[in-house]
Formats: sequence, C-alpha cells, structure tokens
Amino acid sequence: MENEVKEPAPKYNYISPSEYLEAERSSEHKNEYYDGHIYAMSGASLKHNMIEANLVGNLFSFLEGRHCRVLPSNMRVSTPSSDAYMYPDVTIVCGEPQLEDNQFDTLLNPSVIIEILSPSTSGVDKGRKFFFYREIPSLQEYIMINSIKRYIIVARRQHDHSWIFENLASDSMELHIHTIGFSLTLQKIYNGTGI
Repeated sequence: MENEVKEPAPKYNYISPSEYLEAERSSEHKNEYYDGHIYAMSGASLKHNMIEANLVGNLFSFLEGRHCRVLPSNMRVSTPSSDAYMYPDVTIVCGEPQLEDNQFDTLLNPSVIIEILSPSTSGVDKGRKFFFYREIPSLQEYIMINSIKRYIIVARRQHDHSWIFENLASDSMELHIHTIGFSLTLQKIYNGTGI
C-alpha cells in the first residue's frame, strides 16, 4: 500500500541497577529486579506471614549473642554482578554484614536464605530466584518452605560448588540449618497455621 504507516517496533525497556535502586528507594512498594527488569511484589497470605514469624522468632532466640543474625523480609539482597536485587522472606548473615553502599539497605553476603512458597511465587522461588541466589559466594543454604502443605526443600552448597537437595515432608522430620547448627521441627515451623 502507498504511504502505509507502520507502528514502531517495541523497544527493550532495560533499567540499569542504579536506576532500579534509585526508584526502589523512593517507592512505597517493594519491587525485585532481574536482568534489567523490575517486578512488583504482591502481599503475602496469613499462613505465609505466620510461618515467617515462627522462623524469625525461633532463629532470633537461637542466634542471640552469636556471630550470625536473622533478618526479616525488608532486607534486600543483591548478586555480585548487580544483575538481581531480591527480598528474601528470611535471611541469615554470619559475620560482619557487607552492604552495597552507604544506604545500608542491600546485603551482599547472606549465608542462608529462606523463601516461603505460595502458589503464585513457587515457580519463581524454585527457578529464577535460585538461579540468581547461586551467584552469591557466601550463600551456603537455600531453603524453600511450602505455605500450603508441610513440605520443605533444602538446597546446600557443596565444596565443589554443586548443590545437593533434601526434601522434608514428615511431621517427625526436622529442618537442619547446617550453617548455624540449628534444628527446628516442622511442627514449630507450621505452628498455628492449621497446615
């Protein structure tokens, strides 16, 4: 056709890590960042929040006076290459926390990361997030806790940097966090949730 006007091709909307951080620090809502793209985070269910509270409470008591600390879900974590910024549900950092800059809001050296899986986030937590979390040299254990049924997946980094997985599903089983020498029964993790 003569003089046909074509729509411009869509542009790749890449956001740099510094642009993400600037926007995130002034945002009222939490957003995660993966390879130049920003993803809004949704709210969590009551059961999710109860599991998180059970974990943080038990870990806080256990770690008091030790060289490791537990941090709740407002602590952002970044990969060494700054290609991902994420908000784990629970983070344990051992030794001196290393932070990205003088804003003191982005942790670089988590030792243990715990994500609580929901139907809407399970695929991301098991896939994309774990892909990026594995880039963090300090990370020793990645724990995924199901919020619908009693089921936990633990990934542990080996000396050769491979990962070994353990599945926990029985009420008689305990979650062992080897990095800090801590064990917690599934009953305590799911306490009050009705799961």
